[in-house]
Order: sequence, then structure tokens, then C-alpha cells
Amino acid sequence: MPRYLLFPGRHHLLTRFQADYLHRLATAGDHDTPDGDRATGDDGVTVVWAVTSANHENTRRNPVPYHRREAAIERFSVLAGLRSVVVPVFDTAETDRFAEVTLKNVAAAAGLDLTPANTVVACSTPQVAAMYARLGFPIAGVEADVDPAPARPWDVLLRLAADDPSWRELAHPATLDVYSRYRLDDLVRSVVNDPVVGDEGGLTATRDYRTYAEAFADAAQRKWAAVREHVRPGRIVDVGCGAGAVLELADREPALRESDLIGVEVARHLYEECVHKKAQGVFTNPNVFFYRRNVLGGAVFAPRSVDTTMTFALTHEIWSYGDRMASLRRFVQAIYDHTVPGGVWINSDVCGPDGRDLTVRLRLSTTDGANPARPREDLASLPADQVAAHLAGLSTRARLDQFAVDYRFPFGFRPVDDGTGAVVELPLGAAMDFLTRKDYTDNWLSETQEEFCGLEWADWKALLADVGFEVDPASGPYRNDWIVTHRLAPTAALSTVEGAPLDWPVTHVLLVARRPVNT
Repeated sequence: MPRYLLFPGRHHLLTRFQADYLHRLATAGDHDTPDGDRATGDDGVTVVWAVTSANHENTRRNPVPYHRREAAIERFSVLAGLRSVVVPVFDTAETDRFAEVTLKNVAAAAGLDLTPANTVVACSTPQVAAMYARLGFPIAGVEADVDPAPARPWDVLLRLAADDPSWRELAHPATLDVYSRYRLDDLVRSVVNDPVVGDEGGLTATRDYRTYAEAFADAAQRKWAAVREHVRPGRIVDVGCGAGAVLELADREPALRESDLIGVEVARHLYEECVHKKAQGVFTNPNVFFYRRNVLGGAVFAPRSVDTTMTFALTHEIWSYGDRMASLRRFVQAIYDHTVPGGVWINSDVCGPDGRDLTVRLRLSTTDGANPARPREDLASLPADQVAAHLAGLSTRARLDQFAVDYRFPFGFRPVDDGTGAVVELPLGAAMDFLTRKDYTDNWLSETQEEFCGLEWADWKALLADVGFEVDPASGPYRNDWIVTHRLAPTAALSTVEGAPLDWPVTHVLLVARRPVNT
């Protein structure tokens, strides 16, 4: 009867301890099978590596892509004298049936029927080991079998990320080899130390990327129409490309058929959709490429190598999730540096109103929903559908109170005692930040992490000039009147503190910034 060692785990890094431990199990008869026989190398013991989260990469929890993990495992097996089978296991929602899911993956991918009668499970994670134990599998605890316990692979990987040279003494030569050949040590440091991207590869844990992808697709025609005439053929890059909807339209332009179309996206969910589209033949241009990068982590392209850079609804995220102006300036400088002389950066984003610090009065509807005595302090602890339902039931005035609790950029406001409870005084920029976000109930906890009105038009002009860009006359702020008609005017009104009505200010900006030819 064949004998197996099932070794489930993410396996981003392999250690010398694992090699010694698995070799002893597989060849030295260090464990008993349930029927009392000894499992030895003569029995043809096979180590089955169930590589979990195999469809994830470039995230803090899963920095190394599956194919590199598989390569290291195969190299490890040769050097350790192990017979191995490597099986990818895609990430699943949290379930107490994880063990069964993994066993079914092994059966489907490798045709192996692993049972308690022919398999020992090697696992050092107590919660995971308990799932297999409940199914009757004998357990070998790997690092948990030893006292004191040696460094676990993830701890060694974190040493690498922290530039602790001791990781090389603990990592197996197979990992050192593959990491060196494919520069995975640099990748791990970059991803694990990323100040913006979360464990699962997104900007915030609460963001619904399906909703975002749909919104990007719906707006793509409008965005492309606004920038199309300013695009310079050659190497065209869309930074923060979402699901690639704008590049799809660029792909259809006959004038750009000889251009390289390059998408850069940080969110794993959206990047994977781009790759899927390319695999499905959505793009006709053979020179379409996608990269998963965080632009805050440093330069993405070589100096003077890009003809056109496009960014849509990105710069306010850099401002919000980074160090505000310092991070934004670094980003603009990076764009300038990678732009060829005469090349162009086209940026479309939200924009703060002129005089955003001016105190204004904001009248909000109190009759379009409930008006609780106080806002909830625990929205982040609720399921997403309950968050959306709670917000949908609030009046516009009550949503302001809730916004003030959840918004990451504190602002002050003062209720005006006019007998209605509907009027407050606050800075104009804070008023517009609330009004342009108040209807995003599906992604409220994500949207309240971002500031829309951090910069006004004068700030943008000064920043671009400081970096060295020339501002094309086509640039300027503007007001999205659809938002005014459908989102603002029905439930809100602006006035001076003296009560004089104010027109709605600008909401967006289009920047066409060119690098001078002689630079």
C-alpha cells in the first residue's frame, strides 16, 4: 500500500528544519501508520504538498506566486531526497471543512485518494491539524513537535522582510536558490512592508471591488472621451487601471495600434480581472501588458520611457492613503521622471473647491430618513449589508453625524440653532467631502478613508510647476452637474454664514501636464 505525507500550507519559504523533519518521516520510519506498520522509504512514501492560497500573490499574506513556490518545492525535494507531488489549492472562504476541501483538491488534481489508513498529515498549525484529526488522520506536528520549537517558515520570511540576515541560515538552499534567481527576496520585502496594501491585496478591507469594477466600466466611455485627444502614441500607461476598461477603448483606436498599452493596478481583485480579460482575447493589440504594483513603493518605469501616462480617480487615493502632499509630490515626480520629453500626463480626479477653508452654512434634509439621537460608533463591526442598510435608513442630516464619526480626516461642524436642526456651519471643503460621499452606502467604510477635497485648483498648478510640468490650456477644474442635479440639490443647500445662497462649487479637475521638450 502506498504511503503519503500530506503537507498543507502556503509554503512561501522552505526551511532546513523542514527538510530534516520530512526526510526522517519519509525514510527513517519515525511514524507509525494506523494499522501499526512502519512507513519507510522502501514503502515509496510520497510527500503531497497542498499549496494553499495558490491563486494569490503580491499580498502580505501571500507574497510569492504559486509557480515560484512550486519551483522551490521541486528543487527542495530533489536536494532532500524526497518523492513529492505538488497540488495547488485555491483560496476559499473561511470554513471548518477546509480539510475536506483540500483532500478533494488533491484527488481532483493528482488522482490521489488520501485516507487515514494511508496518510499522515504534517501540520504545525493547531486549528488546521485539528480539522484533519477529526477525520481520523494521524498528525505529525512539524515545528510543534520540537521543544524549543524552531522558527516557523513565516517567521523566517518576516526576518527577510526586516532585513535580518539570519533568515539565510534558516532557509533551505532550494528557497535561497529560487529567491535569488527570481529576485523574490526583493519582492517579499516590497510586499510585506507595503504601507498601503492590506493582507489580501486591496487598499481597504471593506471595499467591494465588484461594485468598483462595474462603476469603472460604466464610466470608461466618458473618461476616454475626455482624454482621447491628448493621448500621445507610443508607450501608454494607465496607472490605477482598475479592471482595464479605459485600455479596452484605447485598444480600439486605429491610431494607437502600434502603441504599447500598459495597465498598472495595486488591488489584487482588479488586477486579476485585467489578466483574465487579456487571456479571454478582449484586447486585439498584442502589446497589452498588466503589472501589479503599488506606485507609492517607488519608480515603476525607467526614466524617460513613457509617452503618455493616464490616471483616473487615483491621486486622491495617493493623498489619502499616503502622507498627503509628501506622497503626492513623490508620485508626481515619479510620473515626470518616467515621461519622455514632450510626453504627457493626463490626470482626471476629484478636486476641492476654491477657498475650501471658508466657513459656510449647509442645510440638509431631515425628512428623507431617520434622525437618531446619536450616530453609531460600531459600524466597522457590522456585516457589510447591515452597514449599508443602516445608512440607507438615515436622513441626509443624520448621515453627516455618522460621517463625522467614520471619516478618517477629522473636521469640526456646529449646529445652527434655527429651530429645524437641519443647518450646520463647517468648512466648505468638509461640506463637499461629505456631500460627494453621502450616497456611497455600499462602500461607506472604504470611502470614509479617503479625502476628496484635499487640493484645490491653485494647489494643483503650484505642484505641477514645482515638479517641472507645463500645464496645457485644456486643464482646469469643473463641476459635475449630474452630481449636483441628482445627489446634492435634492437634499442640500449651501449659503454663507449670513444666509446668502451659494452656488455649488467645482467637484473635479482635468490636468493635461506636459514635460517640456528640452528637459
